[in-house]
Amino acid sequence: MNLNTLDLAVHGPVIPVIVIQRLDDAVPLAQALVDGGVRVLEVTLRTPVALRAMEAIARAVPEAIVGAGTIRSVADAQAARDAGCRFGVSPGYTSEVGHYCRNVTLPLLPGVATASEVMQANADGYHFLKFFPATAAGGIPLLKALHGPFPDVAFCPTGGITPETAPQFLALPNVKVCGGSWLTPADAVQSGDWARITALARQTHALRGA
Repeated sequence: MNLNTLDLAVHGPVIPVIVIQRLDDAVPLAQALVDGGVRVLEVTLRTPVALRAMEAIARAVPEAIVGAGTIRSVADAQAARDAGCRFGVSPGYTSEVGHYCRNVTLPLLPGVATASEVMQANADGYHFLKFFPATAAGGIPLLKALHGPFPDVAFCPTGGITPETAPQFLALPNVKVCGGSWLTPADAVQSGDWARITALARQTHALRGA
């Protein structure tokens, strides 16, 4: 559990943002991503089976570093920790969630979209932040602007990023990794096309410096 969220970036340039609708898909999906060299998996708390899916992946795919996305409350963070998650990701930031995660040693990647939110997260000791929703909130121009007053802050932009735009984000000095939902297309998951997902995972390794 002693994981620094910044360490997640060393495992590759993209963290897949995963929505699991069917519990049976969880393990083969995770294995397909790991087979493609993508070990850090953010499973969102957006479906009824999400927590059980995280538990199943943590148990059956030990090479995966499983995290819970869409943490909105202390209860969410507690449930994610109990499910075996090694980190959490929140769409926004509250001190209540930030302090809880620190107290229970659940590494948190908190979401921000404005300079004020960056300052609040920084005040609570968080300096690696999720920039969300990345393209809607201002994209690359805003990240460039934030680098001036916050040179010590690193970001994981998530939301609206594509394989075509990811290299542009990853080229910024304050971007360590980006989040993307394109690694797990709904039709590929629905049809169990795990080979396609493995291929998409492999392609992410060429994005940095592309």
